[in-house]
Amino acid sequence: MSARQYAALPDPFVMHRGGALRGARIAYETWGELAPAKDNAILIFTGLSPPAHAAGSPADPSPGWWEAMIGPGLAIDTDCWFVIVVNSLGSCFGSTGPASIDPTTGERYRLTFPELSIEDIARSGYEVLRSLGILRADTILGPSLGGMVVLAFAAAHPGAARRLVSISGTAGATPFAIALRSLQRDAILRDPAWQDGNYTPDAPPRTGLRLARKLGTITYRSADEWAQRFGRDRIAGVRPPNSFSPEFEIESYLEAQAAKFVERFDANCYLYLSRAMDRFDLAPLTQGCVERALVIGVESDILFPIGGQRAIVATLQAAGASTYLVAMPSIEGHDAFLVDIPRFSAAIGNFLRAS
Repeated sequence: MSARQYAALPDPFVMHRGGALRGARIAYETWGELAPAKDNAILIFTGLSPPAHAAGSPADPSPGWWEAMIGPGLAIDTDCWFVIVVNSLGSCFGSTGPASIDPTTGERYRLTFPELSIEDIARSGYEVLRSLGILRADTILGPSLGGMVVLAFAAAHPGAARRLVSISGTAGATPFAIALRSLQRDAILRDPAWQDGNYTPDAPPRTGLRLARKLGTITYRSADEWAQRFGRDRIAGVRPPNSFSPEFEIESYLEAQAAKFVERFDANCYLYLSRAMDRFDLAPLTQGCVERALVIGVESDILFPIGGQRAIVATLQAAGASTYLVAMPSIEGHDAFLVDIPRFSAAIGNFLRAS
């Protein structure tokens, strides 16, 4: 059972930094009903790793990655809004990406996939709206990578959305984030199983992708949250002398998260999306690109610091948007939007309910 739908992209789909895709498509899911005037759409872009399945639905009741946020009576109320969540172009959950088959060769794209940009992801979401006959979304919304994409959307398609919500995004990656993602990519590139991108689906560069995910997971939360959650608790059991197997509970947690990720994500897609985040620089915003905006940052976020959220606010205000900043005091760091649901529900719900 699947709620996944597909929107065909213009053929050819010319990429922002050169090259083009033929027969490309975007996977998406929807919740709620589109109003007759088609003026109640909320378009959501995801972070780097999630699919479009953000919440359960009659077509697919399995829990989604934002299950507590999207649904009847919730912050993103599907009794009011027609919610569309897209899987990013370049990802591996139904949308065209490096793991997809190139229709011109019959083989996987792998590294022949054109360079991916945040602007390409934004435009692909815009094309999903057009495929549904929606000329103007009420709101575009995204966390993390999605928080970058909504800014690119506003820059490239002024007036195509009335409002904008950027959660823990950035107008340009910090040196810290670039350095981190460089190490993550290096872990994959140096795995012998990567084979210059020519690995098979049943023999991916597991070690490299596992290490990349561990590095990322460490930065998704704060040091205070790790201390509160795990402390120095040990894994039960006796280890032989000079064993370097995991000893602490935090090590076991990182290993479990990495193991799950390796089984569901493609390494080449990871490389492309990671590099796109590093290379993003927000284009100038035109006056009236959106009417109102909400920018949410987390004070303990080391990956997308709160100072970057203030810079986004200034940019949107300069473009004439009535912009509000919410600085969350959560200790959960970058991933707080997935964890601190009460605070995020209040901020997002209040903004959406406003005129």
